[in-house]
Parts: sequence; structure tokens; C-alpha cells
Amino acid sequence: MAYQTVLAEYMQIPIVTRIYTTACVITTIAVHLDIVSPFQLYFNPTLIVLHYQIWRLVTTFLFFGTVGFNFLFNMTFTYRYCRMLEEGSFRGKSSDFIMMFIFGGALMTIFAFFVNLLFLGQAFTIMLVYVWSRRNPFIRMNFFGILNFLAPYLPWALLGFSVILGNTIWVDLMGMAVGHIYYFLEDVFPKQRGGFRILKTPLFLRKLFDEGPEDNSYAPLPEDRPGGFNWGEDQAQNPDVRDE
Repeated sequence: MAYQTVLAEYMQIPIVTRIYTTACVITTIAVHLDIVSPFQLYFNPTLIVLHYQIWRLVTTFLFFGTVGFNFLFNMTFTYRYCRMLEEGSFRGKSSDFIMMFIFGGALMTIFAFFVNLLFLGQAFTIMLVYVWSRRNPFIRMNFFGILNFLAPYLPWALLGFSVILGNTIWVDLMGMAVGHIYYFLEDVFPKQRGGFRILKTPLFLRKLFDEGPEDNSYAPLPEDRPGGFNWGEDQAQNPDVRDE
């Protein structure tokens, strides 16, 4: 019975969030159990181009380091904000969410050639947080019960915390830059005079992943909204804020 309950809850997770977070956890556990080595996963342009190790273009986004606080911290934010985006502004449009993944991953891969980063999972998480924060600008956040600020400042708070943990600043800055480019192309430029939507989702993705007509009676459960964690808890939501 317990297994069926857990499985049912797991299958309730939106498909893109479910696939990505599961892949991240499985990859990290595989490294932890010495089934695979991080040296087989990291981003290496030479091995990708000359030795056709194409899988590195994907695995660089799946490994978050050894099992420990840093891994749990990153996975919590990855799952949380990935799910809130997919159940919010991407609800019923999982194909557009996948297009965001493809665009963000491709842009980060290009940037990685110049900043010499080996693993891009943390940058990808920051991208998700950045896009969510810009689409929910009036939500008040509480970081570890110490800092109070509006959602758009959350990526900067994570950047500061990452520096305290001794991580390189370029990882978070890359995620924020890519998140801002996506946000500008999707939410800002199309609304300008003469603007148009640049990122087009292929029809085959829409047929594979999009749901039927959206149920307008849907209301996010309390756990679907920011909150429940001291390091990124919403305090109040402006009634004028757009629904996710």
C-alpha cells in the first residue's frame, strides 16, 4: 500500500519535472555507487567533437556532485521551481517547457566553451529560478528566515549563498544570463511594437507532450506555491501578480 501511494504521488509530478529530476537523482546515485565516474559525464568539447561522446551534452546537466548538503540544496530548488513553472506558466504547455530546456541547455553549452565549466546543472537550476522569479515579481520571499525580499532578488540571494559555499561565481551568473535572455525573448520582446515570438515549439513536441484543453478550475495547492522551506518561502502574494 505504501509503495502504491508513493508511486501515485510520483506520477502526479508533471512529466518534464519528473523526468529531469529523476535523471538527476539516478545519475548522482550511480556516481555515488561507483557505477559510473564523473569523468564520464563532464562537459568536454574535445571528447564530444573528436570522439563522438555526445552523451556529455546531456550528462553535464544531470550531475550535481556527491550526495550531501550541496546536492540536496540544489535538487530541492531544481524540483521546486521546475515543478512550479510547469504547473504554473507552462501548465498544459509542457512542449514549450521542453523548448525552454533545449534553448537554455544549448545556450549554456555555447557559453561553457568560453568559461571552462565542467558541470552545468547548477546553472540550469538558476535559470529555472530566474524565469520563475521574473514571472512572479510581487511574491515576497524569506531566505533562511533572515532575508526578506521580492522574488526577482531570489537568484541574487542564491548567488551570494553559492559564493559563501565556495562555488565559482560564473555558474550562477551563466544561469541568470541565460534565464534573462529566455525571459526577454518570451515575455518582453513579443510585447514590443513590431515584436514577435522568436522561439517556436516544433509541432511534434506539442503532439507528444501537450495536454488537452486546460481545466480552468485548477487551483494550486498550498504546497505548489512558494513556501514550506525557510530558504525560499513566500510571505504574501500581491493580488495583481500573474498566475503561474
